[in-house]
Amino acid sequence: MARTHFFPENLVHYQWDRSLSPGLEIESGDTVVFSFRDVSDNQITPNSTAEDLTRLDWNRVYPLAGPVFVKGAAPGDTLEVEILDLHPRGWGWTGIIPGFGLLEAEFNRPYLHIWDLSPGTHAWFKPGIRVPLDPFCGTMGVAPAEPGPHPVMPPGKFGGNMDIRHLTVGTRLFLPVQVEGALFSAGDCHAAQGDGEVCVTGIECPMYGALRFRVHKDRSIPEPQFQTPGPLTSKYDARGYYATTGISPDLMEAARKALRHMVEHMSRTYGLTPEEAYVLASIVVDLKISEVVDKPNWIVTAYLPLAIFEA
Repeated sequence: MARTHFFPENLVHYQWDRSLSPGLEIESGDTVVFSFRDVSDNQITPNSTAEDLTRLDWNRVYPLAGPVFVKGAAPGDTLEVEILDLHPRGWGWTGIIPGFGLLEAEFNRPYLHIWDLSPGTHAWFKPGIRVPLDPFCGTMGVAPAEPGPHPVMPPGKFGGNMDIRHLTVGTRLFLPVQVEGALFSAGDCHAAQGDGEVCVTGIECPMYGALRFRVHKDRSIPEPQFQTPGPLTSKYDARGYYATTGISPDLMEAARKALRHMVEHMSRTYGLTPEEAYVLASIVVDLKISEVVDKPNWIVTAYLPLAIFEA
């Protein structure tokens, strides 16, 4: 019979490493309840200021809950992670961290916004701007096959820091097992985030979560895949979108241009400072590749949901 386990709250790690000892061993079909720390490992608090972002101890960033050893999982298998429940724990933060973000050259000073997440379903950015909450774990993965340690920030074929906003409740994530037992870990939780996480932070927050694990012995996949339970952006679609495009022979530059135009639009239309617009874009704007066949120029489009603005 499948069981429910509680992962020890005091056990975290800050790098991927196949040699780490598991904090919990489970059977395929079991559920694990986690208490995830925020990505800063409590270095940012509701009382923090922007200057605290310049004093981060990066050795403590990305505290991951794990590893979880799933009995029977072996290299070549697929680990299914079903996301059963995710609950932000009351507050969160979004920041501009110098040296990071899609527009890091233009936004090179620290900026911090603290969110009140206590309503549960939404958060107010400022009067008239209401953001729906759609929580997910920014980082979920299994231990990589290569001997470590490996930094958490870049994702890999094992999963990791993927920041896929659609890994929400009801979604099933499939990960290619690299080592015996899979050694699954997760963290870096977001209460909301746009596709792209353009300023390098979503609504970073501590969070409770429940995940169910299944081992598929008859299925092998090259890289992570997932299946959602329904429409992707139903919380945002009601009033349509305003979109800006970026056109360039370089996809990254096209993305920068689309975002730059969107920040300018949001500042001009809604009276936001450039920093406010950039941070809000990281939470609600989706970057999408619109065209990659009409060489030599490619198009990236930034979509702003109009439903977040009070009519």
